[in-house]
Amino acid sequence: MSTNFSPAGRTVPLPVLDEPREKCGIFGIWGDEAPVGSSYYGLYSLQHRGQESAGIACTDGRSIERHTGMGLVSQVFTPEILERLDTHAQARQISAGGAIGHNRYSTSGTSDDTHAQPFVGFFKGGQVAIGHNGNLVNAREIRDELEDGGHAFNTTSDTEVILQLIAKCAGNDACDDPIGEAAAQLRGAFSLVFLFNDRIEALRDPWGWRPLVIGKMPNGAHILASETIALDVIGAEFVREIEPGEIVTINDDGISSRRYADATISKAHCVFEHVYFASPASIIHGRTIQMVREQFGRQLAIEAPVEADMVLPMPDSGRSAATGYAAESGLPYREGIIPNRYVGRTFIKPTRAERTAAVRLKLNVIADVVRGQRIIVVDDSIVRGTTTRAKMDQLRSAGALEIHLRISCPPIRNPCYFGIDFADPEQLIAAKNNVEQIRAMLGVDSLHYLSLDGMLESVSGVSTNPGDYCTACFTGVYPIEVDPEMSKDVLAKNC
Repeated sequence: MSTNFSPAGRTVPLPVLDEPREKCGIFGIWGDEAPVGSSYYGLYSLQHRGQESAGIACTDGRSIERHTGMGLVSQVFTPEILERLDTHAQARQISAGGAIGHNRYSTSGTSDDTHAQPFVGFFKGGQVAIGHNGNLVNAREIRDELEDGGHAFNTTSDTEVILQLIAKCAGNDACDDPIGEAAAQLRGAFSLVFLFNDRIEALRDPWGWRPLVIGKMPNGAHILASETIALDVIGAEFVREIEPGEIVTINDDGISSRRYADATISKAHCVFEHVYFASPASIIHGRTIQMVREQFGRQLAIEAPVEADMVLPMPDSGRSAATGYAAESGLPYREGIIPNRYVGRTFIKPTRAERTAAVRLKLNVIADVVRGQRIIVVDDSIVRGTTTRAKMDQLRSAGALEIHLRISCPPIRNPCYFGIDFADPEQLIAAKNNVEQIRAMLGVDSLHYLSLDGMLESVSGVSTNPGDYCTACFTGVYPIEVDPEMSKDVLAKNC
């Protein structure tokens, strides 16, 4: 199998983590007269899922053209680039065509533009582009087998492992479903979208770690997206979620599906989609994320009441839960911490001093709101705790009389191997410290995390129950077996 990856990569600094980051957002569309433009807006709406790189691939029915680059969607795609891709897509003899798009944040492989997706390659069945959201736990094992069989790799990404495995399966004349056969050999989290010259195929892993939904536009075009917010942005109607273990095919004849895995496999939906990753406007498992996060806040107020004068959200991730906390407690909701929208992400700063300075620039405390007040600060999570301490110091310096920190999930004590970038226990403040020790380290008057039972009760409902969620980062109980020595760079370290 050959691939047309960029010959050289532009490397960016790997992050010093101080907030959770998730691997990617994916998007696909078939049957639209302007699939590239729709993909651009779809990716724009999914920007929160990955800000490291972006890419779009489209087909004219004979070949696949792609463009990828480092940075935000608006930085990667100029009007000229979009016009070039659109011209290619609209050259399809049938007026309506297809495209897929991808936003990336690296949880596997290095951070450079050779790893920007969609990847494009050739195999026995023709040309294919692929976008992946998730993380494989058996990528090293599969790669070793493929390399022993003569397959050459261009990247350290687990996504290329999937592409090469499909090529191997397609080379077997006895295999009539290369994608299904390949998917059945994968372990871990993988929501995938594939673009061929005559169709799009998409699938979810049997455990359903990452979300993937189907939508339909008024013109009949079908949409695939990581979140329903992408459907809203381009005017598509939500149809349904792709089921765990299901492959969906979309072509000029419409939409069809097949299973490659047993539907009775226990589910392991990532609960952190509800805590942090997904947009508040998205709907996952029948629940609007905003409403779930408000319920987290209400449950926090029930579990950890405290005498105070007001509730302050930590922008932007704590707003929804803070709204719920204020409503349940009857305390005033105040905005006392204002974000500066023009400052880059603080987590990539290489030293603690620089991260602290960036936090002070990024978040401005309104002293007149907090001075002399007993405040409850609500945030979604604490990872390393370094910037959290800087935020609390700002509030104290502004004159806050008491600071009571409330976190809308349990303590993160264990690595994630399924697409959240905290695979190193040394990065986790709760891995070696109890709640009282963390409280002292952060310099707050009280600290309370939402209980595991309270979180699961809040998140389950329409189509899920508490047992359907992966909570390994809190409990250390992994739904499938993992190698505790595995890290996000497991492939790079062995290549």
